[in-house]
This record gives sequence, structure tokens and C-alpha cells, in this order.
Amino acid sequence: MIKVVFLGFGNVNSHLFNALHEKTEVSIVQVFNRNFIKMISPFESISFTDDISKIKEADIYIIGIPDDAISSFSESLQFQNKFVVHTSGGAAMNVLSSKNRRGIFYPLQTFSKQRGVDFKEIPICIEAENSSDLELLEKLGKTISEKVIEISSEKKEKLHLAAVFVNNFTNHLYQIGSEILEKDNLPFDLLKPLIMETASKIENLSPEEAQTGPAKRNDKKTIEKHLNLLPEGPHKKLYALFTEQLNQKYGKKL
Repeated sequence: MIKVVFLGFGNVNSHLFNALHEKTEVSIVQVFNRNFIKMISPFESISFTDDISKIKEADIYIIGIPDDAISSFSESLQFQNKFVVHTSGGAAMNVLSSKNRRGIFYPLQTFSKQRGVDFKEIPICIEAENSSDLELLEKLGKTISEKVIEISSEKKEKLHLAAVFVNNFTNHLYQIGSEILEKDNLPFDLLKPLIMETASKIENLSPEEAQTGPAKRNDKKTIEKHLNLLPEGPHKKLYALFTEQLNQKYGKKL
């Protein structure tokens, strides 16, 4: 049985906690968080502490805190030669203090506290300094996911960069679309079938093959009309920038 302590209880660690708690191969020994958390049913039996000096023994310690705090927090841990990992996509393994054995356990997904996820299809990217720790991470990952992948910090950071484009920036575009519709009292629900079809197309097509729209086909009249509908500001600049990028990419194929 793999004994786990969670260090921090934000979005990622709380979702990992819920997934791993169900597995017979895993024992969650403790949750540490600097702010008090009341462990709700059915988790009341799991130890909680906000005192860093009272962290219990475990096989793996999983840090799930903001990236810029990982280094100093890992240095503040009051033990040595334990196996400590973080869950960040944007931080390298070597941000962790070298006084402990280091690793990464990065689930590639977007997490929101108000929405559950199924870890089965979520890629879990792992890295460790030695083969036995890597094997332990792989074993832990496979208890919840069918996609456990060894990947270096350098490649993981490129993966995280790509993820920001396809997830965070895309979601911001949803927000812009929502704001445009709200001004004319149109519901965002009208766009949801389009959003779902756009996402589902890449199951069978490459992003390049799936690309459509006025910028790709160089429909200048529609582009000009859209730009006239947008007031001066960031949304108009963003529309023009995307249009220019797509025009440059596909213009030679027209």
C-alpha cells in the first residue's frame, strides 16, 4: 500500500485526494494545509494538520500549492531524504529542495472545485531522480489513470505552455463571446453546440484540418463587418490579431 501525505489542499490536490481516497492500493495518511480545513464525510478519519512540524511519515509527499511558493515551502519541510513531488505543470523538478528526493506528479487537466473529473482518461506526467521513485510514481498514477507518462521537466513545461493555449486562452475566448452576446440579451447556450462540435472534431481531424471561418477563407467583407461591430479596445485588437495569424497561415492556400 502506498502511503500519501498531501501538502496543500487547492484545486489539484483536492481532486487527487478524492480520486486516490477510493483506491485500496493507496492510504492517505494526512492532509497538511496552512489554513484550517474541516474534513467532511466520509473523510473525517483522515488526519489533518496546519503545523508543519507534525507532518506524518509517508511514501510520497504531494505538494499542491502556487508555483512561486513551491521552492521555499519544500525547503521549510522538517525532514530529509523523503520522496517529495509537486503537481505543477509550469515548474521544473529542481525547484524542490534537494534535501529530499524529488519528483513530479502532474495531472494534465483543468480543475475547478465545483466540478468533479474522471481521472481515468487524464494523462499523468511523472518524473523522478531515481528509478525506484519513478516506479512508485507510476504505480500511484496507474491506480487512477490509464495514461501515465514519463516526461522531463523541459518537455513538461512545453506541454504546459501548449495547455495554456488550448485551455486557458480558449476559455477566455468563451468569456469574450459571452460578453458580446450579453449586450444583446442573447444566451451563451446558443454557442454550446458549436463549442462541443469544435472540440469533438479533433478526435478525427488535426487542428489544421478542422480550421474554418472567415479568416481562413479570406472573406474580407465578413471580417470588415465583424471589426465594425466591435468597439475600439482589446477585443477588436484580438480579433484583428487572430485574423492576421490565420490569414498568414492559410493565405497561400486560397
